[in-house]
Amino acid sequence: MPRFSVVVPVYKVQAYLHECLDSVLEQSFQDIEVIAVDDCSPDSCGAVIDEYAARDERVKAVHLPQNVGLGRARNAGLQRAQGDYVLFLDSDDFYTPGLLQALADRLDEAGELDILAFDHVRTYWHGKGGPSQSTGLFERAGTDVFRLQDRPEYIHLFLVAWNKAFRRAFFLEQGFQYAPGLYEDAPVTQMAMVTAERIGCLNKVGVEYRQRRHGAITKTPGRKHFDIFEQYEGLFAFLAARPELAWSHSLLFERAVYHMLFALKRPERVRPSDRKEFFGLTADFYAEHLPAGFTLPGGATGIQMRALARRSFRAYQAMGLAARIKRAGPTRVLDAAGKVGRRASVSLYGVQRRRPLDPHLAVYTSYGDRLPSCNPLAVFDKAKELAPQVHGVWLVRQELAGQVPDGIDHVVPGSRRYWEVMARATYFVSNAGFPDHLVKRPGQVHLQTHHGTPLKRMGMDQQEYPAAAQGVDFDRLLDGVNRWDLSLSSNQHSTEQWERVYPGTFESLDAGYPRNDRYYASGAAEIAAIRARLGIPEGRTALLYAPTHREYRKEWAPPFDLARLAKSLGDDFVLLVRTHHLDLDDPHLREPAAQGGIIDVSRHPAVEDLCLAADALIADYSSVTFDYANLDRPIVIEAHDWDTYSHVRGVTFDLLSGRPGDTPGTVATTEDELVDAFRSGRWRSPEAEALRAAFRERFCQYDDGRAAERVVRRLFLGQDPGPAIVPLPERTPAPRPSLR
Repeated sequence: MPRFSVVVPVYKVQAYLHECLDSVLEQSFQDIEVIAVDDCSPDSCGAVIDEYAARDERVKAVHLPQNVGLGRARNAGLQRAQGDYVLFLDSDDFYTPGLLQALADRLDEAGELDILAFDHVRTYWHGKGGPSQSTGLFERAGTDVFRLQDRPEYIHLFLVAWNKAFRRAFFLEQGFQYAPGLYEDAPVTQMAMVTAERIGCLNKVGVEYRQRRHGAITKTPGRKHFDIFEQYEGLFAFLAARPELAWSHSLLFERAVYHMLFALKRPERVRPSDRKEFFGLTADFYAEHLPAGFTLPGGATGIQMRALARRSFRAYQAMGLAARIKRAGPTRVLDAAGKVGRRASVSLYGVQRRRPLDPHLAVYTSYGDRLPSCNPLAVFDKAKELAPQVHGVWLVRQELAGQVPDGIDHVVPGSRRYWEVMARATYFVSNAGFPDHLVKRPGQVHLQTHHGTPLKRMGMDQQEYPAAAQGVDFDRLLDGVNRWDLSLSSNQHSTEQWERVYPGTFESLDAGYPRNDRYYASGAAEIAAIRARLGIPEGRTALLYAPTHREYRKEWAPPFDLARLAKSLGDDFVLLVRTHHLDLDDPHLREPAAQGGIIDVSRHPAVEDLCLAADALIADYSSVTFDYANLDRPIVIEAHDWDTYSHVRGVTFDLLSGRPGDTPGTVATTEDELVDAFRSGRWRSPEAEALRAAFRERFCQYDDGRAAERVVRRLFLGQDPGPAIVPLPERTPAPRPSLR
């Protein structure tokens, strides 16, 4: 029998589940069991739970046959719990280090407690919040053990399920069960607090309570928030059956009404159209359960309760309006009026937005309006085949417009036609973003294809890495994310990262990267033609060297002597060097390229051509590594500055760990090691092949040559994103060039 059972109900949290479970399993106190309850989650949560259960016997995986909601999922975990104490942890939150040891020590010191409460901190997508409102209560409690009747102020502890350890026998003896619907934990927590004989506090922040920007139940407005009335009716039915708890009626009545008023005033919970009805039901509850001799609290809550007693929604509204005016002040009111006036001005874009959307018009852009490329180009090409009724127009910078291939319609940003297509297009496809001035109209659909698998930290994660965040306006970034309807992914790792670091309401489309389709469709003749165009001498082994950009360096310079490397490898090899697009025209490459054995391919329009032509890849931390793995050809990681890069830029996993799935092949940290990797044959050894196979299984998950078709069917045709993904062993990558 473990000391603690931690019940984790799980539903649509694949972006956060690893961090949650790791925070429990990596606690210094190990006498635990984790009961992870898959509430029929439609994403990969069930598979993640099974993976943890397979490698750690403390994890018990429970899969519910249908979605039952948070409360009943907790009940299902409780039924299977065996610990002395049971804790409930929401699967998008996580424990702080040392929590369970601190709980165990406190229980050893205090003896058996019915409830041991601990503090929390809110963690927002933009950083951590300040102390919780309960911090003072924890400080004052010290090592006291008490009943709520004696210390009624502790009813103001945050009344949720996940900030307490409950003695399991106490919980079961009282028959506590979480009811279906929202707000299920507050009444049960209140029942537990008023019936517990021994309550203690631990003055420690134990949970990081994640405030998700989107997706959290409490931030999704709708009729579900009316569940609060049934939940509190259940609480007062419980009190009516327990006359010995009559002392708590006034205490819990005030808390219940306060909770209802709290929900009522928040637009992310109760919609404006529902507020009058919600107010009326709150007034009904107030009238039915008002205890004899109840004293109104002071402040705003007392004034709002007077409005409830009078059943006057107008009085409630007037109070809210007065509070808003007081907060805003005259300056903000004038500013708001000025903005309305400015928005009323007529512009070409505004005129076009009053016209109906064109259901057959799509706008494409790659890398900030550069030449057509990457995933958007692959989608564009496949759409011409499967959805020819959709006309695609590309956004291209003025200085590049003359280089757009024939047959591709395009507009220059700022031109008259630009404003028309931006206003009237139904579909928008980008691998980066669209300009801030774009106003998303109802009916417009945005697909964010991304342009790589994230080894480095992206999105909101960059806040913790100043070098990576240079020039990033996170408010603007989130405004852009707000427009996304679909977010494309080529593997589960990417899906989890995108959902976490770009908090939004988009749907993840696990379809693969369309740009990688070529790695399964190209034949030997096409590869030979590409090599000939690049000038690769016949019979040479071509090594593609594609380093990534370092934000913390002012200019790119190769970490080793390119000419010396080419000479050391000998005439059997040729180096194709492709610098990052932010490092073009670097002088460090001109002289080595002129000496032979090196071909500068930095300006080649399609990196897919270069990958197909290369016999092997030399990469550092570039996302091209993940794409190239589809070809099942040797990969060598050049990692001379891994420690610096991982600490300054931030990474999502340890590329150099050597663990299957993390490292794609041979690793070199010096120039000599890089030369030896090829001279010794380690670059294509059985060990390197085994690492590559595990890496491909993890990161080439959805890339099977049919990604573009899935995207087009889902985006333009409104179909399920078929065809089904071909299992990795059944895929046939493009043929390899002949290796010497």
